Amino acid sequence: MFRSVITLRPAIITFCAALAFAGLPSAAIGQAVPGVAGALPTLAPVLERVTPAVVNISVVSETPAASNPLYNDPYFRRFFDLPEAPPPRQRMSAGSGVIVDAANGHVLTNHHVVSNAREITVTLKDGRRLRAELVGSDQATDIALLKVESSNLVALEIGDSNRLKVGDYVVAIGNPFGLGQTVTSGIVSALGRSGISNDGYEDFIQTDASINPGNSGGALVTLDGRLIGINTAILTPAGGNIGIGFAVPSNMAVSVMNQLIEHGEVRRGRLGIGIQDLTPDLAEALQLGELRGAVIANVEPGSPAERAGLQVGDVVTAIDGHPVQGATDLRNRIGLTPVGSTIGLTIRRGDSEQVVSAKIAAETGTSADLSGTPLDGARMRDASPPEAQQAGADGVVIESILPDSPAARAGLRPGDMIVAVNRSPVSSVADLRGAIAGQRTILALELIRDGGRLLLVVR
Repeated sequence: MFRSVITLRPAIITFCAALAFAGLPSAAIGQAVPGVAGALPTLAPVLERVTPAVVNISVVSETPAASNPLYNDPYFRRFFDLPEAPPPRQRMSAGSGVIVDAANGHVLTNHHVVSNAREITVTLKDGRRLRAELVGSDQATDIALLKVESSNLVALEIGDSNRLKVGDYVVAIGNPFGLGQTVTSGIVSALGRSGISNDGYEDFIQTDASINPGNSGGALVTLDGRLIGINTAILTPAGGNIGIGFAVPSNMAVSVMNQLIEHGEVRRGRLGIGIQDLTPDLAEALQLGELRGAVIANVEPGSPAERAGLQVGDVVTAIDGHPVQGATDLRNRIGLTPVGSTIGLTIRRGDSEQVVSAKIAAETGTSADLSGTPLDGARMRDASPPEAQQAGADGVVIESILPDSPAARAGLRPGDMIVAVNRSPVSSVADLRGAIAGQRTILALELIRDGGRLLLVVR
């Protein structure tokens, strides 16, 4: 059976919706629904309070024009006075967002909604249209943060996604197919879903509340009106809802948001351990009974884990008192813990249990994306000592370029080493970010490519 996982992008179709509570016993509905109009249970009182915090987002981006072989002929271009490449085409898309801080105008949405955006417009429920600024974006969790300037904004109260249980009623609010604000309802179908995409930090809430293209970045709300998820993806054979939707838990979204506000990016932490799930067979072999957690498979020499005294075979069962469900859960929580923080790991070693304190260090040797900058779409890393020695300068190496991204359209290539921006030397990704901060007009990048130096202008 064919199936695919897609992020939620808009299209125009005609469809019918079914009432989610149809067929449920009236007693069960009455227990779950916080409002009653006359003799009928209703969600209207909650929705009247929370829907003003959910916004529609429209994005203008650019995509390369269709290639014509004649453009590859320099004599043809010279004869007809044509540019080296046809001008890019403007592309419009739509999604959803959630106001989480009315005072500061902060709006949570998905990274893929605003990726490569040249212009972002937020439309409130009352019809106001506001220009939005991208504060920061994180591709690994698919979370982005926008900022708008306006008075009388309504923010959605954030709930604790760790308290969710399978079977809890939830409501999805967003902008499916570009139709405008739409509400659907269902239950939490599963928790801790991962492996939906090939990479990234995943701990999805699965729900059968109808989610469709255009719902991306919208709110998943409990029946008491608290945000517990950011709708992100659907599993579908044909591009529409089949009752399997996924949302980023609110706790993960808030962790990312806080780092985007403070740093403009997510600075991921590490302990220096290799981990694996504690499977029933492994638990039986280690005589651990029904214990749940993640097993440490290796400890890097000189790492924070080694300094903390962690050993191969230790089972991590909790972080700061919160249970660890498995290797994915542990990886997510370490990766999203601010660098420099000290955490308490509850471990099982043999027959004893103890709490070990470890300090989160910054990731090393990993690439960073330049989301929200003129070089959006490029993943970069600090040049290694051998690379710097060969080039004769420190710099930043481009590891990969997303197709149709601003970085790709600027002419950057994987393998390029950026050594200066507007004549100012850069020796690290942090230097590069500082050099391009606030530069929205033109950048002159000095590159080393295939052993030679060149200047590349980015507008």
